[in-house]
Amino acid sequence: MTESQQSHRRALERAELSIAEQQAAAAADPWRLRYHIAAPAYWINDPNGFCFFRGEYHLFYQHHPFSPQWGPMYWGHAKSADLAHWEHLPIALAPSEDYDADGCFSGSAIEKDGRLWLMYTGNRWTGPDREADLLQVQALAVSDDGTTFEKYAGNPVIAEAPAGNIHPFHFRDPKVWEHEGAYYCVLGSRTPDHLGQVLLYRSDTLTDWSFVGIMAGGREPAGKLGYMWECPDLFELGGVHVLAFSPQGVAPDGESYLNLHQAGYVLGTLDYGTGTLEHGEFRTLDYGFDFYAPQTTLDDRGRRILIAWMAMWESGMPEQARGWAGAMTLPRVLTLEHGRIAVRPAPELESLRGAETRYAEETIASVAADGLLRGREFPGVSGECVELEVEFEAGTAPVFGIALRIGEDRGEHTVLAYARDEERLILDRERSGAGPGGVRRAPLALREERLRLRIFVDRSSVEVFAGDGELTMTARIYPDAASTGIAFFAEGGEAKILSLRCWPLDR
Repeated sequence: MTESQQSHRRALERAELSIAEQQAAAAADPWRLRYHIAAPAYWINDPNGFCFFRGEYHLFYQHHPFSPQWGPMYWGHAKSADLAHWEHLPIALAPSEDYDADGCFSGSAIEKDGRLWLMYTGNRWTGPDREADLLQVQALAVSDDGTTFEKYAGNPVIAEAPAGNIHPFHFRDPKVWEHEGAYYCVLGSRTPDHLGQVLLYRSDTLTDWSFVGIMAGGREPAGKLGYMWECPDLFELGGVHVLAFSPQGVAPDGESYLNLHQAGYVLGTLDYGTGTLEHGEFRTLDYGFDFYAPQTTLDDRGRRILIAWMAMWESGMPEQARGWAGAMTLPRVLTLEHGRIAVRPAPELESLRGAETRYAEETIASVAADGLLRGREFPGVSGECVELEVEFEAGTAPVFGIALRIGEDRGEHTVLAYARDEERLILDRERSGAGPGGVRRAPLALREERLRLRIFVDRSSVEVFAGDGELTMTARIYPDAASTGIAFFAEGGEAKILSLRCWPLDR
C-alpha cells in the first residue's frame, strides 16, 4: 500500500470512529426518519454516485462525519437490493490529497470492466472567501468490490476549467455516462459574469478527458436562471434528452422559485459532436420546500430513478442540535408523458407497508377556526410514519384537503389543501412544529373534478405525489412526537372522499 493510500485509509478510519460515537444519540432522536436515507450521524447533503452495480442500488452522498454542520466533504455510502431497505456501508472517500484537501465534492459513478469508478470534484480553499478563493479539479476513485475505493494515481483527470467564457474556479459535480463506446460527463459551471451553464467533456478511457463545449446556459438574463448551475445530470427519457440541474440564484417570480435554490430540468436534443443542447423552457422538479441536487440512475429494468437531497441551503434544521442533519427523498421513477416528466414513487416502497385501513364514499365538511383546524378523522388513519392514498371528488367546497401530524391541542398541524378557484395545491407548514414555516403553491388542474394524492409521512418529513405523476411537493417538518392526528376538511361547503387507504410504514 502506498503512502497516499495509507493516508486515505487513516482519514476514513477517523471518520468512522467519529460516526460510531454519535450514531446511537442520532438514532434516538424522535425526529429521526424511519424509512428515509440519512447518514448514521452528522451532516448529509447531495446524493452522489447513484448507480446500479452487481444487482444492487448504491447511493453515495456528501457527508461531514465530524459535525451536524456543513464542512469538509466526505462520501458516505449506502446500498439496497430493493430501493426501500438500505444498508450503510463504510465511508467511501475522504479528503487526503492536495487536490481534494478541503473536500471530495459531488460526483457520480460508472461501471467499467467490472469495477466501480467514482468521478468527483476535488476542492481546495485558497483564502477566506468561499465564492472566490477556491480551486476545483475532477478526480477518480475505483473499487473492485463496490465498497473499498482507492483514488486514481493519475488524479486530477481534469486539472483546470477550459478557456473561454467559463469561470476558472467554479467547475464541479461531474455526472458521467457511456454513449456509443465513449464516456461523457457534464460539469456545473458559470461564466465570469456569473451566469449558470453546463459543460460537456468526452473520454475514450475514463482517465483522459477533452472538452467538447458549453452544453447549455450562459445566455439567460441575470436572475432568470441563476449564477451557477450545480449538479447537472444528462440522460435520455422517451427518446428525448433531459438535462436536470440545480440553478443557484434564480430570482423569485410570483409564487415560483421561492426557495433559496431550485432544482429542475429542460428537454431537448444533444448534438454529441458540438456538445450543444437545443432545449425548451426550464421546469421545476418539485414544488415544495426541501428538494435539491437530484441525481438519477438507470437500473437493470430500464427505469430512470431519481433521489434528491431532502433539505435546502440556509433553511433551519432543528435536528442539528441533536447531532444529525439532512436526509434523502424517497426514490422516484421518472417517465416522459405529454412533453413533461412524470414523477411517481418507486413501487418497491409498498414493501414498507403494514396493515391497511380503508374507507370509501365519505362526505367531509369542516372549517378552520381560531387557527385550530377542525376536520373529520377516521379510526386507524393516524401516525407519525404512514402512507396515504386518497381520491377526492370536489363538491361545493372551494377549499378542501388534509391536515397531517395534528397535535393533541389541534394547534400543531401541516396542511395540504386544494383551492378550486385558483387550481392550486397548497402545502402549508406555518404550524408544523419547531422548524421553519412557509407556504408553497403548485398549479394543478382537476380531472373530472377529482384529486388524487399519495402522501408519505415520516417522523420529520412529508412527500406529496399529486395526480398521475403530475407534481410532487416535499417538506421537512418538526412536530411533537405526540402529534399523530390526521383529519380531512372542506371549507365553506362539502367534498367527498371516494377512496382512502392508509398504511403504517416501517423498514
